[in-house]
Amino acid sequence: MDLATLIGLIGAFGFVLGAMATSGGIAIFIDVPSILIVLIGSLFVVLMKYNLKQFLGSIKIVMKAFIFKIDKPEDLIEQSVTMADAARKGGFLALEEAQITNSFMQKAVDMLVDGHDGDVVRDALEKDIALTEERHKTGVGIFKALGDVAPAMGMIGTLVGLVAMLSNMDDPKSIGPSMAVALLTTLYGAVVANMVAIPISDKLELRMNEEMMNRNLIMDAVLAIQDGQNPRVIDGFLKNYIAEGQRKVDTTDGE
Repeated sequence: MDLATLIGLIGAFGFVLGAMATSGGIAIFIDVPSILIVLIGSLFVVLMKYNLKQFLGSIKIVMKAFIFKIDKPEDLIEQSVTMADAARKGGFLALEEAQITNSFMQKAVDMLVDGHDGDVVRDALEKDIALTEERHKTGVGIFKALGDVAPAMGMIGTLVGLVAMLSNMDDPKSIGPSMAVALLTTLYGAVVANMVAIPISDKLELRMNEEMMNRNLIMDAVLAIQDGQNPRVIDGFLKNYIAEGQRKVDTTDGE
């Protein structure tokens, strides 16, 4: 569970709802036509930008903003160095005994064990990384599109409300509901975009970058093992994937 996402979402909505409650009650900020225009309307507009499979797949992707498990680079480096040492002593077949939980690393190691050429291994792993990144970008793009569309739909709702209000100026009772649609659609559009869609798209992009970094680390490690490089050398250049400050801490602990 990503506590930062959960706390941020609850905190943001908590303060906004608290402000509404102290400004006459939450009920006055609820308007069904405004919700339909902004929320449902925005979803249909975003649907036009993607195919149905991509759009429905975003429901699954959004969970990565809240629940996401990823290997620490330090753990991947440690496992890579251990495998490099095993490969030097017993050959690539010794890697069959390695306990690997990362599916991408398992795929890469299997290719080593099967005796594929280095260029073949690199091409296959780079293709996997590129396709995975493309799928992630689709998910990020859907929520970025929602962040762009929601305020625009809010503006459309505002115009609808203003037209309805101006066309019924002779009926004072209709002015209030029309004005509510006009103002609340703008509010809903801003909320959907800035408190939901954009933060989630940014978090998904962060997750994507973390996963791509790990996959590139694994690819470099496996290719280095295939080249027969010294485990200590492999450990040294793989630590470039870790922040310099963290590398210093690791070095001190190792001593």
